[in-house]
Amino acid sequence: MPSEKTQNELTNRARCMHASRLPEYRLPFGARPCASNVDIFFDCYMEATNVTFCYTYGLYGFSYHEEPMYSVSGLGRYYVELMLPAEPSILFYWFRFNVPGDLEALPEDLRAVSADGNSQQITLYYGAGMDTPDGEGTLYLEPPRVGAEEDKYPFAFQITVYNKDFKTPDFLKGAMIYQIFPDRFARDSAFDYQKMVNTDARTERIYHEDWNEDVDTQGKPETGYLACDFYGGSLKGIEEKLDYIKSLGINVLYLNPIFEARSSHRYDTADYLNVDPILGGTAAFMSLQNACREKGIKIILDGVFSHTGADSKYFNKFDRYDGVGAYKAFNEGEESRYRSWYNFFRNADGSVGYDSWWGFPDLPNINEDDLSYRNFIFGKDGVVDTWTSRGAAGFRLDVSDELPDSFIRQMRQTVKEKTGDQGAVIGEVWEDASNKCSYGSYRDFMLGNTHDSVMGYTFRHIILDFLCGYIDADIANTRLEGFRERYPVEAYYSMMNLVSSHDVPRIMTALSKPGDTDDRVIQRGFKVSSSDYEAVSSLARMAFAFQTCYIGASCIYYGDEILMEGYKDPFNRRTYPWNRTGQKQEEALSYFRRIARLRTENECLRTGYYETLMAQGGTFAFVRYLKEGRDAFGKEASGSRAVVTIMNRSDKPAYVDVSELYGSFGCKASPDDGQIHPLSEQFIIGGILGGTRKAGIKPYGTVFLIY
Repeated sequence: MPSEKTQNELTNRARCMHASRLPEYRLPFGARPCASNVDIFFDCYMEATNVTFCYTYGLYGFSYHEEPMYSVSGLGRYYVELMLPAEPSILFYWFRFNVPGDLEALPEDLRAVSADGNSQQITLYYGAGMDTPDGEGTLYLEPPRVGAEEDKYPFAFQITVYNKDFKTPDFLKGAMIYQIFPDRFARDSAFDYQKMVNTDARTERIYHEDWNEDVDTQGKPETGYLACDFYGGSLKGIEEKLDYIKSLGINVLYLNPIFEARSSHRYDTADYLNVDPILGGTAAFMSLQNACREKGIKIILDGVFSHTGADSKYFNKFDRYDGVGAYKAFNEGEESRYRSWYNFFRNADGSVGYDSWWGFPDLPNINEDDLSYRNFIFGKDGVVDTWTSRGAAGFRLDVSDELPDSFIRQMRQTVKEKTGDQGAVIGEVWEDASNKCSYGSYRDFMLGNTHDSVMGYTFRHIILDFLCGYIDADIANTRLEGFRERYPVEAYYSMMNLVSSHDVPRIMTALSKPGDTDDRVIQRGFKVSSSDYEAVSSLARMAFAFQTCYIGASCIYYGDEILMEGYKDPFNRRTYPWNRTGQKQEEALSYFRRIARLRTENECLRTGYYETLMAQGGTFAFVRYLKEGRDAFGKEASGSRAVVTIMNRSDKPAYVDVSELYGSFGCKASPDDGQIHPLSEQFIIGGILGGTRKAGIKPYGTVFLIY
């Protein structure tokens, strides 16, 4: 509880105040375990009456409650001790009170005076603000809306109440992840073009003999585009590049789908239990897994469980697989063990119809509540059992928000059972996973029951907005701190933070601010202009520095380390240009390796504490540090006591007083014993080494101070 002096300072304000990220107002910080206690303080007008704490909690259904707040020393400060629900849930809260309508301290637009000029009592609500420092709230004339299908305005404060036993695998916290689109990363040294062509008889496939040929967007005349062009990248090709991958500091490989499928993206699964022959088959996976284990690298597989391919052994629409598939079973009345997995119907003309993913007939939807399907995924010798026994360290779940919560809970439980609690389940969620709504309900995504963590598309959005100049550092920091507040610590340190992926334009392209277009002719020809290349590449390096030094698992999309470009799918899935990189790409690779080494050599950058030191205009500085040699999870950690990262997004030099950055992060270091990291050639004046604590940072520069 704040001291009496602090209380006086806080309560003698001319306005209401609750800031959810300040210990003076909410303690402890952030998401909290079930049945734990939280102290909540609220500063209100001295004239206020009936100051009430309002809250509602639940998940699929919500329970609303009110509690009068206790006055603290009669100084306009109010307090409530809240015991959180005993079950994982989302808790929203706000404050309600009455004041005279002519109160001068009120914002003018909130005052209310009767027609005869006399004061009248009005009821006000204090809820969460938008992009406010420290989670500060704002006044409203109506209570917040928090219903799953409501417009969420006015805003409520949120506490994520998670399972007290929630724990994520240690290998995932602060991991360095390398994402590979298998067909486009590397052919193996024994690649045989004719053998690739002969591997599969599907006539719609296109095979590229030239590794450097651009991606196809037309398909064959008789079929049109089906994403069925192949280059022959393989798992053996990945294995042969493991030394390169390890040089990037990588300890986790995330592979886009490797199961047999018709397309080159393989999100149309044909056989869950076997690796696509064109990738080398299951034997190639076992060889890759063994080689990765020797180098201390885990493998995360892409699991597509909301739909299969129409051209699969399960649906078998084109009758290319042995046995009776679900399509024929429905159409001709034959027996198939897969029939109940799908939802069929007859169209008006009598033809067969079925539910499909976003209306794509090649991707029939699965009924994930079907118990025979669940047995196939989770049962003995099922998908999870098979791949964990082969050494997979977990799954990234494609379109998690289109899977039932119960399915994902069973997925996590099964993965944990099969891996001795060491396996990971990561969800593809593009929005705030702590309060995501879909299918008419809040989702059980950040409560410690389903995912270990999720993909960091929200992180990408914030970083791009900052680096593109759409928002300044203070807003970027406020948004990042909001996610840090709402996500459990175990999950936040395991976030798959990314700036590129197979589903979005690459970072170099995104930073060039291309106009939004679906014209693939324009997309194919888009490249960073020579006049912008230096600035854009420097900003891309800053993005890598940010994600590598910030909290979470840093996920690098193959080729980003050499500044590959690419607009939307399929141009973000081009082949890695082995032996064709230019000088600027080699310089970028060298820079990236040094950043990676900084992280691998200093555990504070993986699991250390975090604090923002400066967020003004285009300058963003933060520190990752240890406390008495221990990290944020209380474990002994090696390497430096602290690493300060300072970024200047501006096209002009930024001048930072290093002494102002020191002193608040508790690592018992001083500016005098700091070292400028070799990456810090971006300093333009002496800084610490020159005997001054005023440091200049070049335009688009990133520097590191090591303690």
